[in-house]
Amino acid sequence: MIQRCHKWRMKRKQYIDQARQATDEVERERLLQTAEHYGRIVNEEQSKIDSTRDPHDKNKKTVQAIEAQVAAAESENSENTENSEEEEPALPMFLTNLN
Repeated sequence: MIQRCHKWRMKRKQYIDQARQATDEVERERLLQTAEHYGRIVNEEQSKIDSTRDPHDKNKKTVQAIEAQVAAAESENSENTENSEEEEPALPMFLTNLN
């Protein structure tokens, strides 16, 4: 199923690319309509693929991916905070000798 879907996506992309290069308006419209047809086929096939997947697996994977992103962002922020505290230079002499 997935391979067919991929094949149809490639065909759709091919027709869209051909339509961009076509000089004749009638030919361009025909190519775009064919690409739209493949787009509808891809959408139907993708909905079939999604319906056969276990929704709990999809949710678990999504939650795990989000948690991994949050953890990476938090660790990056903590590293940036530590570095910024260490790298803060003291005030220059000309600012401290204003009196």
